[in-house]
Amino acid sequence: MELIFLGTSAMVPTETRNHTAMLLRFEGEGILFDCGEGTQRQFKQAKVSITTITKILISHWHGDHVFGLPGVIQSLGMSQYQGHIEIYGPKGTKLHMRQMFQAFGIQPTIPITIHEVKNGVIFENDTFLIQAEELEHNIPCLGYAFIEKDVRKINLQAAKKHGIPEGPLMGKLQQNKSIHHAGKVITPGEVTYLRPGKKIAVILDTVPCSGALKLAQDADVLVCEATYTSALEEKGEDRGHMTARQAAQLAQHAHAKKLIITHFSARYTSFDQLEQDARELFPEAQCAYDFLKVKL
Repeated sequence: MELIFLGTSAMVPTETRNHTAMLLRFEGEGILFDCGEGTQRQFKQAKVSITTITKILISHWHGDHVFGLPGVIQSLGMSQYQGHIEIYGPKGTKLHMRQMFQAFGIQPTIPITIHEVKNGVIFENDTFLIQAEELEHNIPCLGYAFIEKDVRKINLQAAKKHGIPEGPLMGKLQQNKSIHHAGKVITPGEVTYLRPGKKIAVILDTVPCSGALKLAQDADVLVCEATYTSALEEKGEDRGHMTARQAAQLAQHAHAKKLIITHFSARYTSFDQLEQDARELFPEAQCAYDFLKVKL
């Protein structure tokens, strides 16, 4: 599992920071969180194929989070993309996508399904689920959590003790089913264990709120906006944004293991004060930067 930061700036990009976008890669899935202007170029800079994308999760419809969508969709259509793009976003997403296609004369040549979602689980399969929660911004806005399901693993030492060979019997145990071997019943509890799944929460463009706390709860990695330093907390409240200190408070209250702050105002050319504000409350905090890769 790998999280790649493709853009870490807020409303205005800088020489070193693009508009917001993050890609989560997991077992053949490429989940893109927001798609700011220039995102398709950031893929090239990161040396990651744009055809990696399988899902796009839109937080809200402010330009710095979605201006890259037309280019990404058009480029996918011109590539030999064999997948099916699923786009998730708040109320109004279907209308905005239709208007965008009309405005730019885009006739999608790849299968696209658009989902307007609210609170709760918005996608689930055998290995992971995605949860959405409404945040508090000045237009409808969602945060998301990617939650990997617990994985049943074989305790090889215990399996060897029971003389279980590699193959179908081990596969059955991993499916949490008992087996018959060497004249006895062996239960999964005797030779397997559960590896807890990872949780990644992504919270952008909001003030502190219950939805953010719910998503961040017990996250292995909390990615949270920190548009301003604590000196500009009042400005943040007026504009629907958080400070680095507020992001740290959220991580602290939610018992997150690691905090990565992002979505920085263009006024900051250095991360020093932002990182200091966050680490005063939450030492396991760091500032994201374009092309940062985090493996879990």
